[in-house]
Amino acid sequence: MDLTSHWVGYTAIAIFALAYLLVMAEEFTHLRKSKPVILAAGLIWSMIAWYYASHGFTTEAEAAVRHNLLEYAELMLFLLVAMTYINAMDERNVFEALRSWLVVRGFGFRKLFWITGLLAFFISPVADNLTTALLMCAVVLAVGGSNSKFILLACINIVVAANAGGAFSPFGDITTLMVWQKAIETPQGVVGFGTFFVLFVPSMVNWLVPASIMHFAVPNEQPGAGGKAVAMKRGARRIIVLFLLTIVTAVSFHNFLHMPPVVGMLTGLAYLQFFGFFLKKTYHRESNGNGEAAIELEHDSQMGDLVAFDVFNKIARAEWDTLLFFYGVVLCVGGLGFLGYLSLTSELMYVQLGPTYANVIVGLLSAIVDNIPVMFAVLTMQPDMSMGQWLLVTLTAGVGGSLLSIGSAAGVALMGQARGRYTFFGHLKWAPAIALGYAASIYVHIWINSALF
Repeated sequence: MDLTSHWVGYTAIAIFALAYLLVMAEEFTHLRKSKPVILAAGLIWSMIAWYYASHGFTTEAEAAVRHNLLEYAELMLFLLVAMTYINAMDERNVFEALRSWLVVRGFGFRKLFWITGLLAFFISPVADNLTTALLMCAVVLAVGGSNSKFILLACINIVVAANAGGAFSPFGDITTLMVWQKAIETPQGVVGFGTFFVLFVPSMVNWLVPASIMHFAVPNEQPGAGGKAVAMKRGARRIIVLFLLTIVTAVSFHNFLHMPPVVGMLTGLAYLQFFGFFLKKTYHRESNGNGEAAIELEHDSQMGDLVAFDVFNKIARAEWDTLLFFYGVVLCVGGLGFLGYLSLTSELMYVQLGPTYANVIVGLLSAIVDNIPVMFAVLTMQPDMSMGQWLLVTLTAGVGGSLLSIGSAAGVALMGQARGRYTFFGHLKWAPAIALGYAASIYVHIWINSALF
């Protein structure tokens, strides 16, 4: 039933809009973003189910919800494994060792501006852009000291680089992961794992254009070296290898066995579980270099004893607010689609305006609204597009959030980490340079990948 002109539809739109206003105001209200969207999802689907049941349709709404839950479960479990590995590497001092290595080298501000940007661009395709941005920001804050101008420019550069780096890899951003897992079929074939890497050059352009402009504003000064080197804990390098092996497993399950990638990721979680068991059984080998027992063992507050490594502690530290936010978004957007609003939007954007303009608008929208609901809406609409257009919307949804500091998880997180020095208006001042990079990346993609359109 088309309920786009019915009071149920209007009420659902109002509930979702109110919930999303609360999400956008999270920085000021400190209300976690998952809470309003989970409530909105429950209210929207309860109205739909009630209306359908009152007209004698008792199974349609249930079937639609189950379909949305399956999509969410695949995404959630995939991300849960990735977050567990990132937390395990964090606990083993992988990121802290990299941060300390950069700090003690005593690089100049301009050199550090480019190093942190380059690392953010190349780490985010494997880790996620949020973790990468936080790591690089920690380096900038450690060496920036009281130089607020350098910290602002470096943070903007990190946000743009992390978002751009995540756009050309299925593992770099939630939107690329969603497109890969959906296995969309186009006239040129399925959007597969290797297909995303044709976005490497456009993504690089998206970062290099604003970075080259900001370079001249970065203070040409030499900060003093400080801090001391931090060593990685036992097993850190092996966990990195296991994470890469997990990625290979997920890709292999998808490409060769035609299974959902999440099955490969969960298989990879078993690698970490077995290695965690090994670390736990041999924790007495850990030492601080002087042959003494290391003071690095985690304390289990429930059991009251010391353990060397517990993989379930890493799972518990996953960003559950983000995972539950995805649940609310998937169910809300799925409900609006069930009411008929996404078909209406698809007709307006992809038929009347055309896919290129529509996909550019999607990127601009993702600077205001989170790119996850925007991309999920596009995937639910399933407009008939070429491979080039699907890659274009993947690119724009991934990098469009860089236009504003609130447009991506990386930007929001850095505003909290570098509070008072990296601000909304400080980022907005450089929005024209970022917009130039956004336009250039679109042009480069259409030009070098013209065969895919």
